[in-house]
Amino acid sequence: MGPVDYVQVALTAPEVAPLLTGLRQEYDARYGHGAGESVLDVDAGEFESPTGAFVVLVDDGTTVAGGGIRRIDETVVEIKRMWTNPDYRRQGYAIRMLRELAGLARQLGYQTVRLETGHAQPEALALYRRLGFVEIGSYGPYENATAFELDLDAVTAKPRH
Repeated sequence: MGPVDYVQVALTAPEVAPLLTGLRQEYDARYGHGAGESVLDVDAGEFESPTGAFVVLVDDGTTVAGGGIRRIDETVVEIKRMWTNPDYRRQGYAIRMLRELAGLARQLGYQTVRLETGHAQPEALALYRRLGFVEIGSYGPYENATAFELDLDAVTAKPRH
C-alpha cells in the first residue's frame, strides 16, 4: 500500500461518501436493516470549524479511514463516524485516526473526548479500552450503546510508544 495522507474535509466532500456508505452497510449488517440510517443523525455543519472537524485518510484516491469531532460543550467533544475501509483494517489506521482526532480536539481547546459504540462492534470496544478510553454512562440517543471518555490531559502526560 502507498503512503496515506490526512485530509480535513467537510462531511459533504466526495472523499467522505465511501465512508458514509461503508458505515451504513456495516451498521445494517451488524444491527439489522435500517440501522445504517443513524449516519444521518447529526447535521453535517456540526463537524465544521471552529467547533468541529472531519478527517479522512486517503491512499491514492481511496478513502482508507475517517472520523469527525463535534462539540458537546466548551470542554467536551464527541468522535463520530469512525470507519476504516475493510481492505485496510488491522493495519493501525483506526489508531492513527483516533490520535489525529484527539490532536484536533486539543487544538480546538477541548479537554475531553467522548464516543459511543455498540455491542456488535467488539473490535471497536477492545480498541477503545486498549487505548485508555474509560467506560462511562450512555449520554446519547442510543439506549444500548457503550460510551467511552478520554481525558486529553492524561493522554498528553503519557509517553508515546
